[in-house]
Amino acid sequence: MGLEKPIGHFHNHLLAMLHSTLELYRKSFAGLSKDIWLLAFISFINRAGTMVIPFMTVYLTHEKHFSFEEAGWIMTCFGLGSVLGSFGGGKLTDRFSYYYVQFWTLLLSGFMFFVLMRMDSIKELGITIFILSAIADAFRPANLASVAVYSTPENRTRSMSLIRLAVNMGFAIGPALGGLLAASLGYDWLFWVDGLTCIAAAVMLRILLKPLPKTPAKETSAPQVVPAASSVYRDYPYLMLISFTLLTAIAFMQMFSTYPVFLKSDFSLNEGQIGALLALNGFLIGVVEMPFVYVLERRFSSTTLMGAGYLMIALSFVVFNLLGTHAWVPWLSIIIITVGEMLYLPFTNSLAIGRGTVANRGQYISLYTMSFSIAHIIAPLLGFYLAGRWNFHVAWWVMASFCVLGFVGLRFLGLGLDETPARHKVPQAVEEEEALEV
Repeated sequence: MGLEKPIGHFHNHLLAMLHSTLELYRKSFAGLSKDIWLLAFISFINRAGTMVIPFMTVYLTHEKHFSFEEAGWIMTCFGLGSVLGSFGGGKLTDRFSYYYVQFWTLLLSGFMFFVLMRMDSIKELGITIFILSAIADAFRPANLASVAVYSTPENRTRSMSLIRLAVNMGFAIGPALGGLLAASLGYDWLFWVDGLTCIAAAVMLRILLKPLPKTPAKETSAPQVVPAASSVYRDYPYLMLISFTLLTAIAFMQMFSTYPVFLKSDFSLNEGQIGALLALNGFLIGVVEMPFVYVLERRFSSTTLMGAGYLMIALSFVVFNLLGTHAWVPWLSIIIITVGEMLYLPFTNSLAIGRGTVANRGQYISLYTMSFSIAHIIAPLLGFYLAGRWNFHVAWWVMASFCVLGFVGLRFLGLGLDETPARHKVPQAVEEEEALEV
C-alpha cells in the first residue's frame, strides 16, 4: 500500500513527460506548408535510391579492377563536376527557375546513370561521372532556393531541417539496399535503381508540386542578418563565412572518407559495425533534429549555434586522440559529430538561403554548395595524405584545428552574435514557445 502513492506519482510524471515530448514534436513540425512536405517526400524518394556513389570506389576497384590511384582520379572527376554543378545550378536558378532546374537535373541525371553503367575505360568513366556529377549537383542550389519559396522566414530553418530529415532517412535506406543488391544481383542493379528513382522524383515533382513566384509577398519583411550586396562576390562578410564553412566541411567530410578506414584499421571494426555507426548518425538526425532545431532557434542566433557545431565536430575527432581505442569511443565520437552536424548544417543552410535577394539568391546558394563540393575534393586527399605521411592522430588534430579556426573566424566576423533571438521572433512563435514552457 505504501508504494502505491510513489508509483502513482511516477506514472503521472512519466505521462506528463511523454505528453510534453509529443507536444514538442507536434510543434516542431507544425506550421510547415504542404509544399514543403511534398518537397521533403520527393527528396526522400531521390535519396532512397542513392546507391551508386557510396559503392563507386568498391565498384571501380573490384568490378572494373582499377588501382586505388585510378579510382581516386575518377572520384576526383566526381568532385570537380560537383563544383561546376553547384556554380552552374545557382546561375541557372537565377536565370530561369528553381522549379525547372530541379526537374531537368533530376531527369537528366537519372538517364546519366544508365550511361555510366556502360562505361569501361578510365577516360570514359572519368568524363561520364564528371558530367553526371555536374548535372546532379546543379539540383542542390535550386532545391535550397525552392525551400525559400515554399516556406516562410519564420519557419525556414525548420523547413530546411525537414528536408534534411528526408534526405538522411533516404540515404540510410539507399546504401543499405544497394549493398544487398550488389551482393545478390550484381552492380548493374544499383545503376538501374539509382537512375529510375531520379526519374521518378522528377515525375513526382511535376505532378505534386506547382511552381510559385520567386517573390512571395511575405518575403519582403524577412529579417536579414546583414543586408546582402548586389553580388555575392562583393559581400565580403559572406565570403569570409564561406571560407569558415569550407574549413569545417573539410573536417566533416572525413566521416565519409578517412573515418571508416580509421575505424577498420585502428578499432578492427568490420563493415557491418561501421555501417551501424553511420546508421546511428542518420537515425539520430531523423529522430532528434526537428525538435532540436525548434527549441534552439528561439533561444540563440544562427551563428552562435553554428559556432557551437564547429566545436562539437572538432571534439568528435579529438576524443580519438585523448581516450584511446576503447570499444565505446567510436560510438561517443559519432554521437558528438551528429550533434555538431545538427547545430552546424541547418542554420548554415538557413543563413545561405535567407541572405540573398530574390534576384541573386542563386548566387548565394551556389557559392555555399560549392564550398561543400570543394571540400569533397580536398577532404579525402588531405586526410589520407596526413594519415599516410604521419598517422591518423595527426590527421585528427589538423581537422580539429580547422574547426577551431572556423569558430574563431565566426566569432571575429560577429554575424548575428550580438543579436537577441527574441528580436526575430514573430508573435505566433513567441506564443508557441511560452505555451511549450508552460
